Amino acid sequence: MRAILVGAERALSADPAATLEQIAETAGVARTTVHRRFASRATLVEALTAWAAEQFAEAVDSAVSDTAPPLVVLHRVTANVLRVKIGWGYAMGRAAVSPDPEVARIHADVLATCSRLFRRAQSEGLLRADVDIEWARRCYYALIHEVTQGGGTTEPDIDLMTTRIIDTLLNGLGA
Repeated sequence: MRAILVGAERALSADPAATLEQIAETAGVARTTVHRRFASRATLVEALTAWAAEQFAEAVDSAVSDTAPPLVVLHRVTANVLRVKIGWGYAMGRAAVSPDPEVARIHADVLATCSRLFRRAQSEGLLRADVDIEWARRCYYALIHEVTQGGGTTEPDIDLMTTRIIDTLLNGLGA
C-alpha cells in the first residue's frame, strides 16, 4: 500500500493527470495490484490525500513538547512540516480542498496545536505581548507555503529554510 501511495505522489507530482497505469509503473507494481486496492483513480487520490494529512499531523505532534522551549518546538515543527509538505506536495495541495471530514478534522487539530504553541511562545516572551496570535499563525503558514512552492531541482536545505522562516517570523525584514 505504501509503495502505491509513494508512487502515486511521485507520478501525480510530475503529471497531475497521470493514469492508474502510470501510477502503477511509478510504484513498481502491476496495474491490477493498484485496482485491487483502489476502485478508481479518485479513490486512490482520496486515500493519498488522507495519508498525507496523517503524515502532516504526525510531523506536528512528534515535534510538540510542553517541556521544551517554544523556540525549539517551533524549529522542530517547522522542519518536520517542511519535510512533509515538500515530500507530499501533490497530496498536501489536495488536502486543503478535500471534502473528507477526517482530513478536515486533522487540519483543524493541527491548527489548534499551532495556536497553542503560538500562545505559549507569547506567554514565554518569544512573541511580543501585543502580537495578534491568529495573524502570526497565518503569517507563519504563509511563509511555509511560499517556501514549499519553490519547486527547485536540487534537494532543499530544510535546516536553512526552517531558520529563514523562523527568523522572518520573529524578526521580520526590517533593519
